Amino acid sequence: MGVRAQIARLAVSLALVGLAPPADAKRVRVLLYEGPGPLHVADGRADAVLTAERGLRADGRPVPAGLRFEAPGGVRVAGVGYRGAVLASRGAGGMRVVNEVPLEDYVAGTLLREVYGSWGSEVLRSMAVVIRTYALHEIGKRAGEPFHVRAGTRSQVYGGMDAEAPPATRAAAETRGQFLAYRGEPILAVYHAAAGGRTASAEEVWGRPVPYLVSVAVEGEEESPDTYWRASISNSILGRALEALGHRVGKVRAVEVAERTRSGRARFLRVAGTEGHAEVEARRLRGAVGNDTLRSTRFEVRPERDGFLFVGSGRGHGVGMSQWGAKAMSERGADYREILAWFYPGTRLDRLDEGPALPAVGAEGAR
Repeated sequence: MGVRAQIARLAVSLALVGLAPPADAKRVRVLLYEGPGPLHVADGRADAVLTAERGLRADGRPVPAGLRFEAPGGVRVAGVGYRGAVLASRGAGGMRVVNEVPLEDYVAGTLLREVYGSWGSEVLRSMAVVIRTYALHEIGKRAGEPFHVRAGTRSQVYGGMDAEAPPATRAAAETRGQFLAYRGEPILAVYHAAAGGRTASAEEVWGRPVPYLVSVAVEGEEESPDTYWRASISNSILGRALEALGHRVGKVRAVEVAERTRSGRARFLRVAGTEGHAEVEARRLRGAVGNDTLRSTRFEVRPERDGFLFVGSGRGHGVGMSQWGAKAMSERGADYREILAWFYPGTRLDRLDEGPALPAVGAEGAR
């Protein structure tokens, strides 16, 4: 099909991209791409190279109203397959490409990007519920916006239909429609790789209390590669990170933990340099240095010859479910409901449009 015919068939108004899905057909709008392009999109019947030079263009021709791609076999964006529809419109950086996908397909296409398929059915079921719950929370929060979640680590890592596999589709089907609720609403179901022995509360990390995101003990994370880690950071790298945060202290001479949270994570660091002193929030320094370098804020600091050695445990912000902790619980015999009960106390396992709610998961702790 030629691009002119394609445009006539696929063009939709920009307003359509922002419409909320019907209540009886939950769909997640996932941001796949923002930028100038070029980006190749094909649905088996039509394809185009999209760019954002002087507005949205398909194969060089202007498309002022946007494009919608949809086909039974899926849509490929830059070679990756996605179920549902792919919507292209003008957006930040020139062009915005969004996958509008059924909720259960989103769960199946995300699960094995966030947890190992070999970890067993109970871990996969618990993660399926958490992924679905997080998506529902964001759908409710961003109903009138062009997209609900991003496809990468800023939301959940979504791989589309190419990321689906039997363990994922089975876990999604076995928990179909199930989500965690607090006072009748989907919760903010955040999670992380490993807690280092104890999760953090939302209040100590983000500054506001959330009733179901409290600090709980975590056992059995020893198999995690992030249970014990070390990171050497040179004076020059540390100095640049501090400067990016607005602290000019010259050459760094000393770093120490000035304050810890209740779960044992560094809250503030005290830094002394040749040109001054600074007190820095540990999570902000982690972001400036790199989250893959400082895997968590549960660390101690030791001086080295040309910098500092950070010795830590855990990976991620530490709030909500520890994935390695969930694995350990399942190996001790806990089912997915008990896992969810432990990491999100006080929540209820509910079901979308399928009759009465399931029993509360927060009433009993895990074994």
